[in-house]
Amino acid sequence: MACGIKYVSTLGGEPTDFADALFRGQAPNGGLYLPAVLPFFDVENWVGADYARIAREALGPFADLDAEYDFAPRFEPATRDDWTWMRLDTGPTASFKDFAARYMARAMTALRRRSTFTVLVATSGDTGGAVAHAFHKLDGVRVFVLYPENEVSPEQKRQLDSFGHNVTAFCVAGKFDDCQRMVKTAFADPALADLSLTSANSINVARVLPQSVYYIYAYVFLRQNGALKPGQKLTFCVPSGNLGNALGAELARRMGLPVERILMAFNANDAVVRFLQSGEYRPVVPSKVCDSNAMNVGHPSNLARFVHFYGGTMLPDGTITRPPDLDAMRRGLSAFSVSDAQTEQTVRDFYVRTGRIIEPHGAVGWAVAQTTHGPGVCLETAHPAKFSDYILRVLGLEPEAPPSLKVESQFPPVKIPADYAVFKNELLSRANA
Repeated sequence: MACGIKYVSTLGGEPTDFADALFRGQAPNGGLYLPAVLPFFDVENWVGADYARIAREALGPFADLDAEYDFAPRFEPATRDDWTWMRLDTGPTASFKDFAARYMARAMTALRRRSTFTVLVATSGDTGGAVAHAFHKLDGVRVFVLYPENEVSPEQKRQLDSFGHNVTAFCVAGKFDDCQRMVKTAFADPALADLSLTSANSINVARVLPQSVYYIYAYVFLRQNGALKPGQKLTFCVPSGNLGNALGAELARRMGLPVERILMAFNANDAVVRFLQSGEYRPVVPSKVCDSNAMNVGHPSNLARFVHFYGGTMLPDGTITRPPDLDAMRRGLSAFSVSDAQTEQTVRDFYVRTGRIIEPHGAVGWAVAQTTHGPGVCLETAHPAKFSDYILRVLGLEPEAPPSLKVESQFPPVKIPADYAVFKNELLSRANA
């Protein structure tokens, strides 16, 4: 299987093919892969198409794979007529990460070059569950998920601890950034070369490419329903942490989607907000613990890809060696920080006005979206039942859980400190068992 598009690192070097970028995850020079060129689509041709067809045709130029989807986003009215609510909690683990994990599992099993390989993933809540589900019980695949002990919800933890078989969960006494740091260190460790490590975080290009599809689908949906004129530009408001989701919107824009602006809504981890304001990038160290836990990222990996798209270069530690075109970035991107207090108030207000429950990540997005003009689409990234303790505290009621969340922890996680040496020993002992 092959396609003509090559993949390049954000730090330069020789281009490679999709399979190589897929299984490496991170480039050998520490950069992140992106397509060397992007196809350009006339999205009007998809008006009337279902999600599966759009995914198949939009992702086809990147790899000769069938993007098979039996679920799609759901749309609901917001509290303003010029905004639409896009629910991305319709997949098998009730998270937007299901859309990317489905494609990645399909790609890795179809293009594998060795009989066995090992998937490493750091998660702040939803990525781990989606990846574990997508690869669960697949022959020749070992999955190791690292999650921060005190920064996932009880529902997310139960889901992460429910798989077993070829999936091992590591409960890390640290923060998401610690989990991500250990995963990145493992990829650069020659002592682990025999494990055929690959990443399922959004550092992997196969995680971010399929996230472009639902932005196209949102435009198609609104065109079909008469809410948009042909070619009319949309604003997207994206709850943001590691920036993979927002990067999907940027990819869609560069492939022909009419996008007015991408609003990136952060919690108190506001490194990108300050970067766009001042031009100076300083990670939030340590990252701040907020109610929107999946966004507790002090140093978003995918900022390096944004910097690359706008003509700059960023090293893995966040050092910018060549500045991007900040004026161009500011014309197409905006970043805002939302406090926990604002998030709570948004959840309450939305429920009072609509009778519907939104979870804290979507609420961060809506707190930003409702202050701006549309036409626009705000993303809800996970099912509210993943945060039932939070909803109970804020609204005094518990959301009904979908079947995918009615699971029990059956496999105790491996508890480790935020220490790479400890993790490495545990990983080797389990991978070679």
